[in-house]
Amino acid sequence: MTMASLVPVLLVLLLAIPAKVHGATLTVGDSSGWTQGTNYATWAASQTFNVGDSLVFTYTTLHSVDQVSKDDYDNCNTGNAIKSYTSGSTTIPLSTAGPMYFICPTSGHCSSGMKLAITVGSSSTSPGSSPSPPSTTTGTTSPPPPNGNGATSVFGVGNVMLGLSSVVATVIALVC
Repeated sequence: MTMASLVPVLLVLLLAIPAKVHGATLTVGDSSGWTQGTNYATWAASQTFNVGDSLVFTYTTLHSVDQVSKDDYDNCNTGNAIKSYTSGSTTIPLSTAGPMYFICPTSGHCSSGMKLAITVGSSSTSPGSSPSPPSTTTGTTSPPPPNGNGATSVFGVGNVMLGLSSVVATVIALVC
């Protein structure tokens, strides 16, 4: 088989590679959603958060979501929100590695445990590994994160696809 006859095959392979690879979509509190009575420290410890993933908060009109600083998280201060969400279904893309903090600004809800602290790992974090979660002030120790959360990271696959598409493009350029 000559190089020229490989061009159509390589072109089909290149077109079959998706243009964009998405991360996991994680529903905060799983089926309970964003509500009182859920231990969000335990929930967060069982998850892996990476750049490219999205958090989905689902809640009733009794609640909302404020993204806050660590100090405001620690003190349940609702007066300095970085961002506020009130739609009842909020999707927050995790676009930057590092800690993120969320509270419910409804009076008394944060202090009764309706708060979430996560640490977002870079997109190159391997599946099954989890960066250390931010410290909490609840006085309880979170269990260690499990080896995986059921959400498959596709960033490794995306890197393979990117490499394959680079090889295919190079071969096509050399043949043409």
